[in-house]
Amino acid sequence: MTETALPPDLAAWLKSRTDTELVTTLTLRPDLTVPPPSTIGVLAGRAEQRASILRAADTLDTLALTILEMLSVEGAHEMAVTRAQLDQLVAKRATAKAVDAALAALRDRALVWGTKTLRTAPAARDAVPWRIGRILDASESLTPEQLTQALDGIDDAQRSLLETLARSSPTGRTRDAAPGTPPDRPVQKLLGAGLLIWLDEQTVELPHQVGQALRGEPITDPTSLSPPKPVTTKYPLSDVNATAAGEALELIRHCGAIIEALSDSPAPALKAGGLGVRETKRIGKVTGLDEARVGLLVELLAAASLISSGTPDPLPANDSGEDYWAPTSAVDPWITATPASRWHTLASAWLDLQRAPWLIGMRDPTDKPVAALSEEVRSPAAPRDRRAILDYLADLGSGTATTETDVSRGLAWRRPRSAARFAPRPTTNMIAEATALSIVARGALSSPGRALLHGGDAEAEMRDALPSPIDYVLLQADLTLVAPGPLEPDLEDRIELVADVESAGAATVYRVTDKSLRRALDVGMSAAELHTLFGTHSRTPVPQGLTYLIDDVARRHGRLRAGVASSFVRCEDPALLAEVLKSPAAEQVALRALAPTVAISQASLNEVMAVLGAAGFAPAGEDSSGAIVDLRARGARVPVRRGRTNYRSQAVPTDEQLGRLVTELRAGERAATAGGRTVRSDGTRATGSATMALLQTAVKVRRSVSIGYVDAQGVASQRVVDPVSVGGGQLDAFDPATGAVRRFTLHRITSVALVE
Repeated sequence: MTETALPPDLAAWLKSRTDTELVTTLTLRPDLTVPPPSTIGVLAGRAEQRASILRAADTLDTLALTILEMLSVEGAHEMAVTRAQLDQLVAKRATAKAVDAALAALRDRALVWGTKTLRTAPAARDAVPWRIGRILDASESLTPEQLTQALDGIDDAQRSLLETLARSSPTGRTRDAAPGTPPDRPVQKLLGAGLLIWLDEQTVELPHQVGQALRGEPITDPTSLSPPKPVTTKYPLSDVNATAAGEALELIRHCGAIIEALSDSPAPALKAGGLGVRETKRIGKVTGLDEARVGLLVELLAAASLISSGTPDPLPANDSGEDYWAPTSAVDPWITATPASRWHTLASAWLDLQRAPWLIGMRDPTDKPVAALSEEVRSPAAPRDRRAILDYLADLGSGTATTETDVSRGLAWRRPRSAARFAPRPTTNMIAEATALSIVARGALSSPGRALLHGGDAEAEMRDALPSPIDYVLLQADLTLVAPGPLEPDLEDRIELVADVESAGAATVYRVTDKSLRRALDVGMSAAELHTLFGTHSRTPVPQGLTYLIDDVARRHGRLRAGVASSFVRCEDPALLAEVLKSPAAEQVALRALAPTVAISQASLNEVMAVLGAAGFAPAGEDSSGAIVDLRARGARVPVRRGRTNYRSQAVPTDEQLGRLVTELRAGERAATAGGRTVRSDGTRATGSATMALLQTAVKVRRSVSIGYVDAQGVASQRVVDPVSVGGGQLDAFDPATGAVRRFTLHRITSVALVE
C-alpha cells in the first residue's frame, strides 16, 4: 500500500489494509478472533488493549522492542513520528534492512501503523521489558572485564543491595541518591563505581549488565541492536545422527529396565501423586541408573502412558490399599515395537510435555526435594521453551553445534520478554534432556530431531540413523558374548533369556551363567536347542567350557518336577527327593512325602519353585501332561488412565477461516455505515411486528437491509443482506459476503434498517 496520509487511528488504518494483510494480523494475534469481532472498529479496540499487546509482543526480538521504545520516547502514542526521526535514533546500530524487517513485524501485529510516518497504541510502551529511554543511556555499555573488576571491589552491604535489585525490580528508591549525601554511603559508592545509574534525587537503577552478572547470565550489550553471533562447530551430519542413534538405544534400554523394575515391584504413590525419593533411589539401585536419569525417564514413561498410578494387577504382597506406580497395559505393544517406533513414542511425549523434569531433586520453598511425577514439576511454558531452543539450533544449519551459553544469549536477544526462562541453567538442562532423547547430539540438532520439530517423519529418520539389526554374536572364552550392534528382535529375546547383560552401549556384552541357563531351561528350552542357538549365531567358535556348562546344568535341571496339588514335587531318584525332604527348604514350604518319589505342599507352585531353586535343587515346573511350563512372572499392570493433556498450543484459525472472518468484517463495516430508517427489536410484539413489516417491504421492493443478529453462540454481528422471503419465524436472505442464501431466525434479529 502506498501511503499518502497517515490514518487518524488504528481502526482507519486497519480498514485500509488488504484482506491478505488482515489475515496475517489475525494469524499472528489469534486472541483477537475470539469471539469473532463484528466490525473492524471492534477489532481495532481489541488490538489496542494492553493484555493483547503484551501477548503479541512475546515473540518480538530485541530490535523490534527497541524500535517500540524509540517510538515511545518520541511520543508516537500521541502524535506521528517520521521514519527519519526513527532512523536518527537507530543511527548505525542496525542496518536499514533490519529496521525495515522489524517495522514489518510490528505492522503485521498492528502494534505500529504507518510507513513514512508512524504511530503506536498507547499501551505499546508497556510491552518494552526495560525502562523506556534506556537505549539512550551511554553508561550501560560495560565490558565483562570492567564488571568483574567493579564487583570484586565492593563489600557485603553493597553486594546485598545489588542482589536485591537483581532479584526484583532494577529500579529502587533511596534518599542516598540525593546530591550532598556522604560519599561513604553504599549507594554513593555504587554510583561512583558505575554499578548503579542515577535517575533522580530519590531513584537509582541497576544496569542491565550488572543484573546479568549477579544472576549468572551471559553478559550482553543492551544497546546492541544486532543478534549475538554464536561460536559454532560443524560436524558431519552422519556423525551427529550416529551419536543420536547410540543414545536412542540407551534410552530404550534404560526405559525397559525401569518398566521391568516397576513391573516386578510397583512403587507406592505419594499422597500428592508423585514418586517418592526413596522409591526413586530404589529404582536407581535396581536398574543401575542415577536418580536424575530415573526422574527424567519416569516422567517420559508417564507422559507416554506407559506407566501410571492406580491399582496394579496382581496386587503387591504387602498391599497397603494405596495407589501404585506401575506399567500400563500399553507397555506390552511398546516393548515389541521397533526401536525407532519406541524412540518416537518417548521423544514425542517429551516435546509436548508440560513439565520440567530437570527440576526433580531440587529444593522446593519448604526445603524439601522435588519428587518425580509431582505437581511441583509442572511447567505449562516448557513445550514452548523447548521448541524455541530447538528452533535456534535448527537455524544454525545441519550438523552445526554451539554452546549452551551461546544458545542462552541468542534466545535472550530473540525473546527478551522471556529472557529469564532462557537463562543458562534452564537452557543447559533442557538441552541435556534433548540430548538424552537423541533430538540433539554433539550439540547439534539431529535429523530425527529436526523431523520431529518440523512435523516430518521422525520415526523414518531414526530408522535410517539406527544401525541395521544383526543376527550374530561373538562368543568368548570367559563365557561372555558380544553383540557388536542391535540384534534382530527374535535373537535379542533369546539371548537375553540365556545370558545377562553385563554392559551396554554401541556393543552389548552378555555373560552366560548357571542361573541364566536355568532360566532358559525353565521356559522349555532343551540342551540341544541351547547348543544350536550358540552354534548357529556365533561368529566365533563356541568355547568348550560353555558346552560343558550347558550339558552340566541341563543334566541337573528338571530331575525334580513340581506341579499343582496346591503343588507337588516328584523325582525319579528317591535319594534326591529324600535329600530335599531333609533340607530346610522342605520345612519352609511344608513338603510332605506321599511316596518315595512324590511329595506335596500347600504352598503355591511359584513359591515351591522359588524356595527349592534358592536351595540349589534346580526344579522344573510341569503341567498336567508332564510338559515343562513357563512360570516367569508376567509383572504388575495398571489400566491406561486418560490423563491431563500434555500440551495444547493456542488454537489458531486456518487461513480459510480467517479469510471468511475478514469478509464478515467488511460486511459488518458496510452494515454499520448503511443509512435509512432503523427498527430496533426489544422483544415486544410491537417491535416484532415492525421488524416483520420492514423485512416484508424489503422483499417486495428488492431493497438491501442492514440487520443486527445474535447467533446461537451469543456472538453479535452486523451485516447487509438482500431479503428473499420472510415466514415461519425465519428470514431467508442472500448474503453478499458469502455469496449464498442464508437463513436467519427472526427472534435473533436485533435491528433492521433499509440501506440507502
